[in-house]
Amino acid sequence: MSLYKRKDSKYYWVKIAINGQKPVYESTGTTDRQQAREYEAKRLNEIWEQSRLGIKPRYLWEEAVVKYIDETSHSKSHSTDLTFFRWLSKYLDGVYLNDINRALLDRITSIRKKEGAVSNGTVNRYMQIVSRVLRRAALDWEWIDKPVKVRSLPEPKIRIRFLTSEEAARLINELPPHLEAMVRFSLATGLRKSNVTKLMWSQVNLQDRRAWIHADQAKGKRAIPVPLSSEAVEVLRKELFKHPTHVFTFRGKPLTQVNTKAWHAALNRAGIVDFRWHDLRHTWASWHVQNGTPIYVLKELGGWADMDMVQKYAHLSPGHLSQHVENVSGIIDNEVKEELVTNWLRSGQ
Repeated sequence: MSLYKRKDSKYYWVKIAINGQKPVYESTGTTDRQQAREYEAKRLNEIWEQSRLGIKPRYLWEEAVVKYIDETSHSKSHSTDLTFFRWLSKYLDGVYLNDINRALLDRITSIRKKEGAVSNGTVNRYMQIVSRVLRRAALDWEWIDKPVKVRSLPEPKIRIRFLTSEEAARLINELPPHLEAMVRFSLATGLRKSNVTKLMWSQVNLQDRRAWIHADQAKGKRAIPVPLSSEAVEVLRKELFKHPTHVFTFRGKPLTQVNTKAWHAALNRAGIVDFRWHDLRHTWASWHVQNGTPIYVLKELGGWADMDMVQKYAHLSPGHLSQHVENVSGIIDNEVKEELVTNWLRSGQ
C-alpha cells in the first residue's frame, strides 16, 4: 500500500495491491492526510474481502462516469453529457453505485426542479443520463446487479407549431437577405438547422437537383438524400460564388447562428409568436401532408428513422382516412338483400 499525490489532482491517491493482483489506483477524495489514511485502510479491507470471498467490487459514481465518457466520446451528445455530469457531481461524487437508490435520485430531481425553475423535460434529461450510466454499469460492465429505476416527470405532448402560407410570406418579407435564403431553403427541404447552416457546396449537385446529408451529420446516423424542388434550386443558385465551401454565409463568412436578434425582430414585425427555428421543419412537414404527400414518403424525405415521429403529422392530411371509410359501407344492406333473394327463391315465387 502507498499514499501519494499526483500533479493533476489536489487529492491524495492510494495504490493497493493484494496477492499479486493488478494494483488498484484510486483518489481518496480528500486533501487531509489522516482522512486519506482512513480511506486507504477501508479500501484495503474491502479489496481483501473481495479477493478472499469473491465479493463483487464496489465502484464509485465518478468511476462509472469516466468509463461512460470514454465509451461515448464519439456521441453527438458528448458535450451536453459533460454539462450534465458536472452538475450531478455535486450530489453523486463519492457515492457507490450500489448506494444510488430511488430516494437519492428523487431528492436530486427535486433540487434540479427548484434550481432555476427548469422544465420537467430538462430535469428528465439529467435523470436519463444517470439511468444510462447505471444501465451500462449493470448490463455491460457487471459492476452492479441491477440498475435502480429512474422516475420521469410528466412532460407535455409533442408540440407542433407550423406557419400558414400567409404567415410564412409575412415572415420572409421581414427577414434580412441572409436569413431569408435560409428560411426559404428550410421550408423547401425540411432540413434541420445544423444541416442548413453547415451545408457545403460539396454536398450539392444543382444539375441533378439533389443534395445530401452525410450520416455523421444526421440525427438518425444515416445519410439523407435531399431531392431539390425548383424553389430550393432557385435559392441555391442565388448563393453561388459567395463562398468557396459553404452555401449560406453572412458578410463573406459561414453562418453558424440563426437564433439572433435579426431573427426575433423579424418574427415580432411579422406578428408571429411562439415560433422557433425548428418549427420551419414542422411547417415543411405539415404543408406536405396537407397537400397529399403520403406519410411513408414524408418519412424518407425528412430522414426520420422510424414512423413514430412522422405519425404526429398524419391528422393534418385531408384524406388519409376518409378515402378508406367507405370500405365497409353497404355490407349490411348487401347481406340483407342477399338474404331476401335467397328466401324468395326458396319460396318458389
